[in-house]
Amino acid sequence: MTSMLDTIKIAETPEGVELKLTCAGFYVRSIAWLFDVLFQGLIIFLFALLLPRLGDFGLGLMFIVMFFLHWLYPVFFEMYMQGQTPGKRIMKIQVLLIDGTMVNWGASLLRNLLRTVDFLPFFYALGVTVMIMSKDFRRLGDLAANTIVVYKREQQEKKPVTQAEPYPPKIALNAREQQTIVNYAERLQEFSPERAEELASLARPLLNDLQNYKVNPATDRLLGIANYLLGRR
Repeated sequence: MTSMLDTIKIAETPEGVELKLTCAGFYVRSIAWLFDVLFQGLIIFLFALLLPRLGDFGLGLMFIVMFFLHWLYPVFFEMYMQGQTPGKRIMKIQVLLIDGTMVNWGASLLRNLLRTVDFLPFFYALGVTVMIMSKDFRRLGDLAANTIVVYKREQQEKKPVTQAEPYPPKIALNAREQQTIVNYAERLQEFSPERAEELASLARPLLNDLQNYKVNPATDRLLGIANYLLGRR
């Protein structure tokens, strides 16, 4: 059922990597929302059992708990659980920025504060209408915050760098530069050959004497340096 309600979106990250994202449709997002409502209700129930024993002070704390649950529950979890509330985690969906990168505090706050507008005129009627009309199933909060709800992509196991002979860098590299080269090599499978060569070409001080490399000389040189840094000598 959900496959008929979800769509594919191609997003390009700031690094130029194209990601194929499966947008989460109304059905799966509704189920995730129901799970979150149940979790919030359970938390309120537990506090309602304990706080009345504290009298008026406990009643005041109860109102504070309800305020934070209503406004900040989704923001807290989206920021500390990679764009997922407990309900979204159960349904294996997450909130991302429209370019496929992780949601930030500002975007999460904005999209969740606008739930009040989405609720109008009653029970999320406006939000559901906008979501259904949007090809990416984005409600008003998503449109304003530049976010999108998608199925969580499975993390691919990073493959060892084995495509090039180890090559010692001819200049001294600090720890950050070394880590950048290793990260590039580990993410090579995410780039097209042309994009990989373009990125590698930015490391000009490391690209002297490339006549031994024929197809993608800059890429092969950085892979060789990465192998050297990883101790494959």
